[in-house]
Amino acid sequence: MWWADSPRLAGMAGVSSPDSRRDGALRDDLGAAVALTAPVRRVVSLVPSLTEAVAHTCPDTLIAATQWCTHPVDLDVERVRGTKNPDVRRIVELAPDLVLCNQEENRRLDVDRLRAAGVAVWVTKIETLDAAFTSLTRLFTTAFAQPVPGWLTTAQENWAAPPPRPPHSAVIPIWRNPWMVVGRDTFTGDLAARLGLHLVHADRSGRYPTVTATELTSGVELAVLPDEPYVFTADDGPDAFPGIPVALVEGRALTWYGPSLATARADLTRQLAAATTGRD
Repeated sequence: MWWADSPRLAGMAGVSSPDSRRDGALRDDLGAAVALTAPVRRVVSLVPSLTEAVAHTCPDTLIAATQWCTHPVDLDVERVRGTKNPDVRRIVELAPDLVLCNQEENRRLDVDRLRAAGVAVWVTKIETLDAAFTSLTRLFTTAFAQPVPGWLTTAQENWAAPPPRPPHSAVIPIWRNPWMVVGRDTFTGDLAARLGLHLVHADRSGRYPTVTATELTSGVELAVLPDEPYVFTADDGPDAFPGIPVALVEGRALTWYGPSLATARADLTRQLAAATTGRD
């Protein structure tokens, strides 16, 4: 899941390291030390993708999540408000061993408040598929002391093949009124490239640039409309792309970096092919 560029996220930038430990300390994706003395048993997740990943891999450890954590659909844990406004006081009261955050999803302010209260926080930084695979492997094998999850191995295998050629010039809107689209240096943009899509707005400044209605469709051969964060439907979205094939896709398959990655490539490839059949 992603919403929009936010200057406040720049404050969470740091050095991403593939090493889980440096100078003897356990460290997250931004290089921050995480004080864990044993495998975690009580986890609060403030990231929908990570919530689903933990629920599938170590379900007994998850004690709370945000209201946006919609998967698994039968997830039954306490809710601690949203990704951008978590109930920090309640999270501290729950006394978790670890809180899971993401550089893009969550605010540094909340991370700092949790750490100041003595809560261990693990922040992920995921802007590519490879980064997702590396980050999730480190998280589960170090913090959780678990083997690499089967769904993660399957996902890596399913995304290993090269993208189809030639690429389709495409646009992936994430919002309407104003139109906002997926741009450069994003997880979704990297996933789109693996699907054989060239995002026409990837050369603009900003990771999720705002564009005019004319700019939205210029040079576009295929419009890919996810159902989150904006809920594009057959009646809301395709009307902006007259004469251009449109693929309506599940936002979770396109934007989440959890267990959905195991089936996302096949599902999205099928949906994109259905939209472009007979037009190539």
